[in-house]
Amino acid sequence: MTGPESMGPASIGLPDPVILAIPAFVGLAVLEVLVARWRRHPAYELKDTAASLTMGLVNLVQAVLFAGLIWSGLQAAYQWRLFDLPLTVWTWLALLFAEDFVYYWFHRLSHRHRLWWAAHVNHHSSQHYNLSTALRQHWTGNFAGIWLLWLPLALLGFPPALIVFQQGVSLVYQFWIHTEQIRRLPRWFEAVFNTPSHHRVHHATNPRYLDRNYAGIFIIWDRLFGSFEAEDDAEPCRYGIVKNIGSFNPLRIAFHEWVGIVRDLRRARSWREAAGYLFGPPGWLPDGSGPTSDRLRADWLAGRKPTAG
Repeated sequence: MTGPESMGPASIGLPDPVILAIPAFVGLAVLEVLVARWRRHPAYELKDTAASLTMGLVNLVQAVLFAGLIWSGLQAAYQWRLFDLPLTVWTWLALLFAEDFVYYWFHRLSHRHRLWWAAHVNHHSSQHYNLSTALRQHWTGNFAGIWLLWLPLALLGFPPALIVFQQGVSLVYQFWIHTEQIRRLPRWFEAVFNTPSHHRVHHATNPRYLDRNYAGIFIIWDRLFGSFEAEDDAEPCRYGIVKNIGSFNPLRIAFHEWVGIVRDLRRARSWREAAGYLFGPPGWLPDGSGPTSDRLRADWLAGRKPTAG
């Protein structure tokens, strides 16, 4: 790292995909509002949207604060790279799939382990599903070390600036899938790519939909690793989290799960219990009775009354 001018895609002549996409974000959101009104299906609630926008703005601030650390980490890993990959279209295409593979596992870990769920849960906290929900981003994920999962890409030899560029491409792609106004796309597209239908499932709290469809751009990873669930029109998605917090306060949205972790750690009776509260799945309890997604799904499959949250 030689200075701020060397940080990010611009250092090798690549644009910032997120900055370029901002006009499209605004235009699509306005279009969504108009279409929803025309269909008489209100998609937005003012307080909810304001909370999402606030979450997004603070996310940008923390991203700037962590940019130097993350860039230094990528550069350090790149010094030990296994291959010298040229900056070509073929390298970018390889990274398109490699980065999306990393994203899939980051996303899956963020749902399956409470430490990282505490950083990610705010994105799922809205009980509405619209394009503003895409902006409800984490404040604490970098503190939790989620950025470390991308270091192996630099070790393989992908240039750090290209990795950052592709992360932006993924973020831009995932914006448009946060909508109820698009029902289904052509079958071939639904088979390969993440779509609004697939991502509605991911945001749903119905037991059959819980912890499914972790995809970023390509839904193929979910199909390959057994985490895919198709949207069933007979069972509309219910959005939010298993135990909704009932608040539009951005501070509570961002930190409520961290507060819960601290509370549970204080009452832990052993190191095993402490580890379970920190690294177990969300809802984990020492006696196994907690409302984890696996337990809720098992209850649903068996026709039992869902475990209380």
